[in-house]
Amino acid sequence: MTNGDTALPLLAADGLRKAHGTARALRGASMELRAGEILALTGPSGSGKSTLLHCLAGIVRPDAGTVAYAPGPGRSQRLDLLPEKRLSELRRTEFGVVFQFGQLIPELTVRDNVALPLMLAGARRAGALERAAEWLERFGVRGQEELRPGELSGGQAQRAALARALVTGPRVVFADEPTGALDSLAGEQVMTALARTARESGTAVLLVTHDAQVAAYADREIRLRDGAVTPQEVTA
Repeated sequence: MTNGDTALPLLAADGLRKAHGTARALRGASMELRAGEILALTGPSGSGKSTLLHCLAGIVRPDAGTVAYAPGPGRSQRLDLLPEKRLSELRRTEFGVVFQFGQLIPELTVRDNVALPLMLAGARRAGALERAAEWLERFGVRGQEELRPGELSGGQAQRAALARALVTGPRVVFADEPTGALDSLAGEQVMTALARTARESGTAVLLVTHDAQVAAYADREIRLRDGAVTPQEVTA
């Protein structure tokens, strides 16, 4: 595990509170994600895991508390205060996001799906498609590049979603129940590919899961209950 060159954690949440209507999803949650580590965020259903991930990824703004992102010396910034345009830019370049059902665009080919973040960042189409094909091969989806997502198996589609999340070389990948819709074998293949690639590239991963076997791929595990991190932290 690599902790990076800075004293600050790569991402830090302090005292996050978030309500959805009258339901309080986060109640003062605090945690840190270190550069280059895989961190599992576990807890019972409804404990606030996905909401915490969404706040850290800049998808949702907390009602109170802070989210700090420090990608390098002197570069710490408050994600909870950034304008939406800057947050969108971060999600295109420095953050990658994978959801439970992949959320590939059904009208595009698998290769176009993976190339899309590169083209949105300004890459030429030919180069983006070439790089996308390389990443699909890395994740074991070779030969399916021109298929539509609906023509893939669940495991293939989720590995393609991982390729899309990692193709830009992000500093952080946020994975929200990435194996939740898969059988055990497909889930193992997805997690093996994610853990291997993240460690090879030094990418930090925040992994939300309810599955102990998935959490075992992480370097550390923290647990949420009723919207707050429990006092006991489990280190893998």
